[in-house]
Amino acid sequence: MQAALNGPFTKADHPALPVTLAELAADAAACAQVGAASFHVHPRDGDGKERLDSSIVDGVAAAVRDGHDHPVGVSTGAWIEPDIERRVRLVSDWTEPDCASVNLSEDGAFEVMQALVRAGVGIEAGVWSVADAEALVRSGLANQTTRVLVEPVDVGRRDAVAAVDAIHRVLDEHDVAVPRLQHGDGEAVWILLEDAVARGIDTRIGFEDTLLLPDGTEAESNAALVQAARDLGASARAG
Repeated sequence: MQAALNGPFTKADHPALPVTLAELAADAAACAQVGAASFHVHPRDGDGKERLDSSIVDGVAAAVRDGHDHPVGVSTGAWIEPDIERRVRLVSDWTEPDCASVNLSEDGAFEVMQALVRAGVGIEAGVWSVADAEALVRSGLANQTTRVLVEPVDVGRRDAVAAVDAIHRVLDEHDVAVPRLQHGDGEAVWILLEDAVARGIDTRIGFEDTLLLPDGTEAESNAALVQAARDLGASARAG
C-alpha cells in the first residue's frame, strides 16, 4: 500500500493536507503506523510551491523516510518545471528519492526517465492510457522501471475497470515483467483499489487521489484513508 500524501493540492483543498517538511514527515509516520509501505510526495519550498531542486527534493525525501525506512517517491510533473532541459538537469542531481513518477503522456518523459536511470533513482512509469502503455513498450525502458503505475485519469466509475483492463492487456502482450501499482482518482478511486486487490497487485491511496472515504464522507487524514483502504482490501480478500 502506497500513501500519496499531497499531490499538487493545498490546504485550501483539505486543512490536514501535509505541505511543510515537518507535516510530511509526521503524516508519513502516521500512515506507516496503519500499514503504508511506501510513499509518494510532491515536495514544496518554503512558500509552498512545488519544486524539483535537489536541495528541496532530497530534504523532503529524507524527512519522509525518517523513522520507518519505507521507499519514498516524488513527482516529476511537467507543470512543476515546464522547461524540459531544466527538468532533466534538476532530476539528475537527486540523491535521496528511492524513485520518481514520470507521466508518459508529458513532453520530455523519456528524457526524464533516462536522467533518473543515470542518477540511480528508480522510475515509476505513469501510464494513463493504452497509448501510454504502447509508448512505454516502444521506448525499450519498460523493464528498467521500478514499477508501472496503471493510473487512468479522469475516468468514471463505470468505465474504470475496462480502462485498466486495456492497459494491462498491452503490458501483458509485450511481457512487461516489472511490478505494477494500480490506482485511480475521483470517483474511480475505490473501485480501482478493490480491482487492484483482486488482481493481486499493489495499490495506493491518499489525499492526492481522494478526500473521501468509501462511504462518501470526508476523511480526516491520510492515515484514515490508508486504514480504510486496508480494511477494504481485507474484506475483499475474505470475500
